[in-house]
Amino acid sequence: MDLVVFDLDGTLLNKQQRLSDVTLNTLEKMQQAGIAYTIATGRTHLAAAPCIDTHAFPLWQIYKNGVEWWHPEQEVYRHQGILDLEMINGTLQAFANHEVTPFVFCLEDDGTQSVYYPEPHNHYGNTVFKELSKHHNIVLCDIEQMPSNARIINISALGHPDSLSTIVANCDDHEHLVAYSGGGIYHPETHWIDIHHNSTCKGSAIEQLKQELNATNLIVFGDGDNDLTMFKIADEAYATDNAPNHIKAQASGTVGHHDEDGVALFLKKRFDL
Repeated sequence: MDLVVFDLDGTLLNKQQRLSDVTLNTLEKMQQAGIAYTIATGRTHLAAAPCIDTHAFPLWQIYKNGVEWWHPEQEVYRHQGILDLEMINGTLQAFANHEVTPFVFCLEDDGTQSVYYPEPHNHYGNTVFKELSKHHNIVLCDIEQMPSNARIINISALGHPDSLSTIVANCDDHEHLVAYSGGGIYHPETHWIDIHHNSTCKGSAIEQLKQELNATNLIVFGDGDNDLTMFKIADEAYATDNAPNHIKAQASGTVGHHDEDGVALFLKKRFDL
């Protein structure tokens, strides 16, 4: 049994952050052929939802680089690699030093999520705040109100790549954390950062899903550093043409550009769809 896993930004989504008609047609044919497939992204479930609302991905979907799972039919979450406040204090100081606004996602006892944040420093922080404000099922709170026993899922932010690269380097000094940063696909000077527990990644989440589905052949597609853990465990790992060279070097092969239906066109030939 094949299991196909897609990254979203720079891989399955086009420059409009949508699934193209060619991609939608390919996914529908995969579903008809009984091929198992899902997504694994650094986005949150809520941030990804508008991008993929034209197709119902039926299996567990992997978000926040493996920390968060969402099942669309059962409408339930799974979370792995929970952090505590002590683990992130040093990193929060690094955000403050570089005037980047962190958004700290926390899991409440009833399963809902709250997001704690300081006053936004600039337009990057305001952009994230406006996006999160659209979601009625997330409670936004001042970071000063974050309880000492908070169950922290991850930290996300937008910022200039220079500032974010310094924060990523800071996370190397904290043994429980892993940080990924990337972007520039839609706006060259706007990058994202995601920080979470280092016990969890796309690769470990997909390996677990593969076992649960009894899949025997894992095929993955990606374009960024946070996809490399999937590449390492996959039987076939493909980078999109727009991926950096160091990502392509660790892939089994390269497919077309993300804005030219590269993944979909490859799959049509790969599975004779």
